[in-house]
Amino acid sequence: MDEGKLAPSDAELIERCLRKDNAAWELVVARYRRKVFHIAYKFTGKHDEAEDLQQEIFLKVFRALEKFKRDADFSTWLSSVARNYCIDHYRASKRQKEVLVEDALAYDLAPAASGNPYRALEDKDRSSLVRRGLDQLPGKLREAVILRDLQGLSYQEMAARLALPEGTVKSRINRGREELARLLLRAQQPQRRTTAGRAAKRREVR
Repeated sequence: MDEGKLAPSDAELIERCLRKDNAAWELVVARYRRKVFHIAYKFTGKHDEAEDLQQEIFLKVFRALEKFKRDADFSTWLSSVARNYCIDHYRASKRQKEVLVEDALAYDLAPAASGNPYRALEDKDRSSLVRRGLDQLPGKLREAVILRDLQGLSYQEMAARLALPEGTVKSRINRGREELARLLLRAQQPQRRTTAGRAAKRREVR
């Protein structure tokens, strides 16, 4: 930019972006990169995840530029898009972890497979994975998950047994599931490689 020349306004940059001006979009990103990162970081608390979210948010903004009302403040609109995206991301991520835990615990309770030694071995591996995850949970969280998800106690029954308010019981269950999901996700990477290797060996035998 020439020395002494005023920086283009947001409105100018948006108009140029809509005309497929890549340089203008780069200026928008440079101008608001820090702002978007801070919003993402507030939701994740982790630098790497915030950076990933930052990129996804800018992609979302770029695709939605035509919906931006020209008489509105771009910075305010951008912040709103970023926060809404983070909220949706958080909800989707939380639900994904809940489903992972539900599936894993349901699998652990299912009767063992019979007649297929490979399937039986995989069932045993997965059950062992769940048990190891439970073992790694702090005692209070492990107890809450086992009582609720493996033994099927109601919130009221758990509150009576543990002599705790129902709110505390629900909090421990949620925290236990969240931590168990994190442990299972971490353990799934080597598990997937092992399962893939067994599948390849089975194909070779055939």
